[in-house]
Amino acid sequence: MTDVIRLQGLRLMGTHGALPEEQGRAQPFEVDVDMSVDVSVAGRTDALADTVHYGDVSIVVERVVTGEQHRLLERLATRLADDVLKVDRRITSVTVTVRKLRPPVAVDLSSAAVTITRP
Repeated sequence: MTDVIRLQGLRLMGTHGALPEEQGRAQPFEVDVDMSVDVSVAGRTDALADTVHYGDVSIVVERVVTGEQHRLLERLATRLADDVLKVDRRITSVTVTVRKLRPPVAVDLSSAAVTITRP
């Protein structure tokens, strides 16, 4: 059985990028987090203690995006996955998508993204 707790569209300002102008100013990012979690107990008990608290996960994502600096989206996604897996032992795997909402390219591009999955 694979159950998923999904957080979608968490928008945060962060200072991540390979170009010098990206390293000096915050820009918008959007993060999605899918966590594999057995929610069968919570489904029966209706108790927050029996599931992963997505508010706690949101705080971890916010801390990494707003408080760290990375050159690559790949590194940012990896840091997020590593820390989300530490939030609760019941998370058996995590998929993280990080979108840079205003990538500095010479074409009309709404976002650039990286998606990773970690067990």
